[in-house]
Order: sequence, then structure tokens, then C-alpha cells
Amino acid sequence: MAGLVGMPTERLINALQSYGVRLADSRAGAPSRRGGAGPSDHKAMTIAGRTVMVPVHTESAFDSPFLVRRPDADGVSVIEHEGVVIGRATFPGKPRFYALSTFDGVPYSKIAVLHGRDVLATTVLQTCIRYASRTKTCQFCSIGQSLAAGRTVAHKTPEQLAEVARAAVLLDGVKHMVMTTGTPNATDRGAAVLCESAFAVKAAVDLPIQAQCEPPDDDRWFERMRHSGIDALGMHLEAVTPEVRARIMPGKASVPLERYYAAFEAAVPVFGRGQVSTYILAGLGDAPAAILAMAERLIGMGVYPFVVPFVPISGTPLESHPAPDPDFMHAILRPLAQMLARAALRSADIKAGCGRCGACSALSAYESVGIAA
Repeated sequence: MAGLVGMPTERLINALQSYGVRLADSRAGAPSRRGGAGPSDHKAMTIAGRTVMVPVHTESAFDSPFLVRRPDADGVSVIEHEGVVIGRATFPGKPRFYALSTFDGVPYSKIAVLHGRDVLATTVLQTCIRYASRTKTCQFCSIGQSLAAGRTVAHKTPEQLAEVARAAVLLDGVKHMVMTTGTPNATDRGAAVLCESAFAVKAAVDLPIQAQCEPPDDDRWFERMRHSGIDALGMHLEAVTPEVRARIMPGKASVPLERYYAAFEAAVPVFGRGQVSTYILAGLGDAPAAILAMAERLIGMGVYPFVVPFVPISGTPLESHPAPDPDFMHAILRPLAQMLARAALRSADIKAGCGRCGACSALSAYESVGIAA
């Protein structure tokens, strides 16, 4: 970790997201969340004009060599590495829509939350057919924790989502929305509930929406999702090799990689090149070469591979699994950004969603360097 002073922004963000940070004042900025659907155990902070999510409640963050000092009178905090100032950060404030409740009395923050700086995110169904089974659950998943703690509701109705989305746009300038869901069944895998949710939101406010679910069993769902108002689609691999998928997410691995490939091929013509993406968690056991080989295949199909560092969440089977170190992530993100640049796939061109936000990975910062080069 020598030579951090003057480190390029993409390398600094990469290091902070790998190690996490210690906060001198945990009250700074918008409140962070422990557990629940991701990103959890993070804090949003803005570094060199980029708003990123940085782990603050994880085991590695508690022992991190990085310390973020209390904000000064202008709201600026210095970032220190072992006592040496290496950068500065500010914190997005608590959104105003958090102060409101729905017509039926549910606090808005239990329906949707702010991610990054200007993204509204919700888990429409906070339950999953895989979560309750020890033999099927994704070992990194904590979708049930926020429900058990009373911080959310099991099913957000279309009316509630529309009401909160409209307020978030009007009060806080939200620019796009992410709708994810636990998997409710083995057929549409959540596509139906996402359709009705997106339709209601689009009827209330003009807000780009990304929906996220496992590949449905019938490709006709992609047309239905697009016609319901969904602008971008995420179908998340998480891990890229069959061995790691079977070990880390045994239930989800029952949907084979071949089905994902077929679904990507069917969805890209519907949503457009670059508007279909997948989330890949680096650090679960896949080698950098395997992740890059998968990314190359996806890019060739017009799918944006959003690679993020794995963050161990407290209370999950992987809570003690180490996060990937910065060199491991650099070995993936730098060549991946070059692949994306050559293919003219840009996160800034995605209409909505995790890739467009980019806060959970340093990939968009590496991408900017690649585009400039």
C-alpha cells in the first residue's frame, strides 16, 4: 500500500472498497444500513466527483488502514491512510422523502431507499424461495435480515412504489430507479411482479427503471417487461464458473449458465445493446481470468458485465469470507474497462440501474480512464 499519496482516483476507490473505512463520525451523511438486500453495511461518499458505496460495518472495515475524519464546517472529510492524508470526501445527505409516509401509513424508507447519490432502489418482494433453505440459499444473501428487523415490508404494492418514486423525484432529484426482487417461483421468477410495479411507477412519474430478476422460463416475458415501462434489465450471474456457483449459491445454480446465455441473447434485442447487464461478485472463488473470459463473452452479446468486489455481510454464511484485495480487483477492472472501451459499451449510456449508478464498484472510474486513453 506504499505510495498512496497522489494515487489515481480509480485505484483509491478500488482500495477503499476492498478494505472499507473507519469513520470518525458515523452520523455523517445519509444513514447506512446493516444487513438486508444490498448494498448493505456500506456508506455513500463522494470522492473526486464520484459517489461510491464504501464498506463501513464489515469486519475488514473495522480493521481498515483507512480513516475518514469528521466533516469540517464545509462538509468535507479528509481520508487518511495510517495517519497520512491521501484524499477528501463528502457525504450525500439524508434524502427528504425519508421523512414521509404512504397514504396507508408505511414510512417511505421501508418502501424504497436512496442508493449512491440519485438512485431510488427497492426490493419489491423481500422474500425468496431459496432464502429459507440452508441447502438452496445464496450464501452471500441477507435479503431476510431487514424484513426480520422491521426495516421494510414483505411486498411493496404498485401504489406504494408509485407514490414513493414520485416523491423521490420531486423532493430529491432522483434520476433513475432499481427494482429487484426475491425469487417467488420457478417460472416467471419475479418478472410478473416487476411488470406491475414498473407500470404503476411510470404512470405516476417519468423515471427510467431497471428491473432485476433471474431469467424467466419464457423469453416472452422480456417483451412484457419492456412494454410495462422497464428500460433496462439485470439478470445477475454473481459467480461465473459452475463449481463456484454450485458451492456459493446452490439453489440459484439450478438455473444453468446456458439458460442465462439464452436469456441474454433474447433480451438484448428487446432492451437494446448495453441495456442488459449482469452483476458479478469478484472474490467468491472465480479467478480473474475466468471473470474476464466471461466478461468478454457477455460484451460480445451486448451485455454489460458489472463487476463488483464481494463484501461479506454480517449474519450470512460468508460473513467471515475475506473481501478481495485491491490488486485482485485491479487485475480485473483495468482490462475489463479496456474491453468495454473497445466495444463502445459505456456505463453512462445505460438508462437505469446498477451499472449506470456504478457506486458499488470502481469500474466506471477505470472505464473513464480507458475512454480517455
